[in-house]
Amino acid sequence: MKTHSDKSLSEVHSSIDTTQKKGFWKKLFAFIGPAYLVSVGYMDPGNWATDIAGGSQFGYTLLWVLLMSNLMALLLQSLSARLGLVRGLDLAQASRVSYPPAINFMNWVLAEIAIAACDLAEVIGMAIGLQLLFHIPMLVGVSITVLDTLLILVLQKHGIRKMEAFILALIATIGFAFIAELIFAKPDGAELLKGFIPTFPNSEGVYIAIGIIGATVMPHNLYLHSSLVQTRKINRTSAGIKEAIKFNFIDTVIALNLALFVNAAILILAGAAFFTSGHNEVSEIQDAHRLLNDILGTSFAPILFAVALIAAGQSSTLTGTLSGQIVMEGYLNLRIQPWLRRLITRLIAIVPAFLVIYILGEGATGQLLILSQVILSLQLGFAVIPLIHLTSDKKLMGEFVNKKWVQITAWLVASIIVLLNGKLVFETVGGWVSNSENPVILYFTVVPLVVIAGLLLIYITFTPIVKKAKEKEKQVPDGLPDDLKIITTKNYKRIAITVDFSNSDSKAISNALSQGGKNAKYILIHIVETAGARMMNNEIDDLETVSDKVNLEKYKEELISKGYEIETQLGFGNPKKSIPEIVNNCNCDLLVMGAHGHRGLKDILFGTTLDAVRHGVNTPVLIVK
Repeated sequence: MKTHSDKSLSEVHSSIDTTQKKGFWKKLFAFIGPAYLVSVGYMDPGNWATDIAGGSQFGYTLLWVLLMSNLMALLLQSLSARLGLVRGLDLAQASRVSYPPAINFMNWVLAEIAIAACDLAEVIGMAIGLQLLFHIPMLVGVSITVLDTLLILVLQKHGIRKMEAFILALIATIGFAFIAELIFAKPDGAELLKGFIPTFPNSEGVYIAIGIIGATVMPHNLYLHSSLVQTRKINRTSAGIKEAIKFNFIDTVIALNLALFVNAAILILAGAAFFTSGHNEVSEIQDAHRLLNDILGTSFAPILFAVALIAAGQSSTLTGTLSGQIVMEGYLNLRIQPWLRRLITRLIAIVPAFLVIYILGEGATGQLLILSQVILSLQLGFAVIPLIHLTSDKKLMGEFVNKKWVQITAWLVASIIVLLNGKLVFETVGGWVSNSENPVILYFTVVPLVVIAGLLLIYITFTPIVKKAKEKEKQVPDGLPDDLKIITTKNYKRIAITVDFSNSDSKAISNALSQGGKNAKYILIHIVETAGARMMNNEIDDLETVSDKVNLEKYKEELISKGYEIETQLGFGNPKKSIPEIVNNCNCDLLVMGAHGHRGLKDILFGTTLDAVRHGVNTPVLIVK
């Protein structure tokens, strides 16, 4: 299979061709798959503890919280898929383009920590499931999970479809297990329906609800979904992208509703088995497994529970390791061998789990699960907020930009998630400080990290807003072509025009066309000024260079359609040297340059460029202000 080194998950990028499929159902089948890989993150072992606690303490009362969380997840995952389909970039890659390198590095570190925390929950869940089903010691179970890295390599080698089929089989196993569990539990249908009416039984119910919401929307799923949708080859036309968005939305709705069923089934099972029998303090997975046989009166109940737990842990860990690859390649543009990448991710999760179990015993795994969810909660805003900014930018998304009501809803959802998760983190860290024998250590380690994370979140949230307020246009990476307003007369025969993809281009091009009319030939010149371009010249092929080529072609096509003869020249490095070299080689008899297009420091630098170019060319220079 041909790989695309600049593509997300390059080994499977565009590996499934949807363009040749005819008919609704064949098209749908071709697109179905990515959301199932994403959905397993919504039913991982980290979710089980909050669902069990909510059901055992409050019965079916908090079912509506699960439904609300699922709707939030549906919105955010849809935005993630839209970003990947429209821009051809995953969330990490798009963030790398939009934020400074230092911010991207910190975002990468936080994303890696969150993925490791998620993987920690999967490792513990798998180990618990193996212990419950086969009586394997926890330390041995944790060690066995390292073999997952080999499994995902085998699956990916055989193509993304095989991996999707494997995940779907695991999801089906979980679903059938809980259908059987619900048959054994015989929940009260009328009371169950009342659970979808919003209500909080007490303050403890609010805390559990926060935990459910915090455990539902996973940050790594947003990175993952924006990448997985690119495994489908689609027509890169407006109609083709609209079709892909539609079918991926259907895929997301189906998959996330399956995840909702699993989470609701766990909560309903806990309510029917524990709440109604007076076991209101069940919050750990091991306790739930132990009591199921006694309460439901069948030995199949705990067995099915353990099987579902293993399937949930296995499926979630596969997608977690893929997310690790995506954020490393996206934020850092760093690619390492897939087996090494996944082994590193797994070892980061296994080592703390192994040490905690070895030092504190198997009873500490419940607290370790809670810690993993707190870490995920802390990182969630760093994925959600850039996603909303990126998909709400019309210059980046064009006709596929979020509609106003979607933007308002998305920001409302983000606010709820960030505030609730912030509350969860604050209360958890506060509990650690108050219960610690040496709180000073926490004040100099955990507390500063939380404060730094909070400041970084504020920066990520408000920087794009401030930039938009200061600038009429957001340039990515050098700007987008402006609509040209042309007034023409004629004079010169070969006219060079420098463009920088700002609103000064219309003036420069109009003045140039008025000098030569339709009998002259025009050379559009743009200089790529990145550090890479200065070092590698025309050998550079980075994102800015590709974007600049596209923008130049857009100007060229528009002017050709109006009857002008146009060619383009892309220069590299220092414009003071590159512009005169291109103009002199093209034998131009006039050079037209805009005096604006840059602001602040760039404005000063561009002014010095004008003087240098004027003395370096053999033709007259028209400076348009």
